[in-house]
Amino acid sequence: MVDTHCHLGSCRDSDSDLVQRAVAAGVTRLATIGMDGPTTQAALATARAHEEVVVVAGRHPHEAAGFGPAAAEEIERAAADPLVRAIGETGLDYFRDHAPRDDQRNAFEAQLDIAERTGLPVVIHTRAAEEDTFAILAERAASLAVILHCFSAPDRAAECVERGYYCSFAGNVTYPKNQDLQDAARELPADRILVETDAPYLSPQPVRGKPNEPANVVKTAELVAGLRGVTYAELERVVEENARRLFRW
Repeated sequence: MVDTHCHLGSCRDSDSDLVQRAVAAGVTRLATIGMDGPTTQAALATARAHEEVVVVAGRHPHEAAGFGPAAAEEIERAAADPLVRAIGETGLDYFRDHAPRDDQRNAFEAQLDIAERTGLPVVIHTRAAEEDTFAILAERAASLAVILHCFSAPDRAAECVERGYYCSFAGNVTYPKNQDLQDAARELPADRILVETDAPYLSPQPVRGKPNEPANVVKTAELVAGLRGVTYAELERVVEENARRLFRW
């Protein structure tokens, strides 16, 4: 199994311990996230130390205040490193609003342009901003491989399929009250599905309330496999094939 989205540097334990526990649980690959310049460099250091790890480099909407050409150039320089396999996570977050919305949009659009120039997939964060997020993607991302991280728009699942987006399910799909999200995980075409932890956030139901870590992606994948009526091995094959296509694993 692969964990297509985790924040190793934000987890409680060391990167090495987290990677070792993930591998012991059957996780073969991890994509860790750079939310800004320093965390991207830290993610690259981890990827250089652990062959299982690759990097998604970008500017998170929470960190988008004052985004300008220098920030875009920083991301594009990072993207030249062969260990960087996607741009992001980028998008819009109107729930927290940690950065002005105009700056979030500027950062989002700039990173879509970088993804286009570099030929890399783009990882999307959207919260309480789906209308604007999907409108910008429709306008500027038609030629890009789009990954909707921590997929939380089940009412737009058909639209995502039509546009060819990948939907990545995190631990919240395992929560009993999230029936709409579980329905989306059940019905999504196999070639559009991914799983992730978003560690240290959104621990799956069996360990809910504890800090999340990449090893727990197995628990989320087990639930998704059950929803889809397939074996864990079959879901693992599908997810790894999708991730390999996107991240060049």
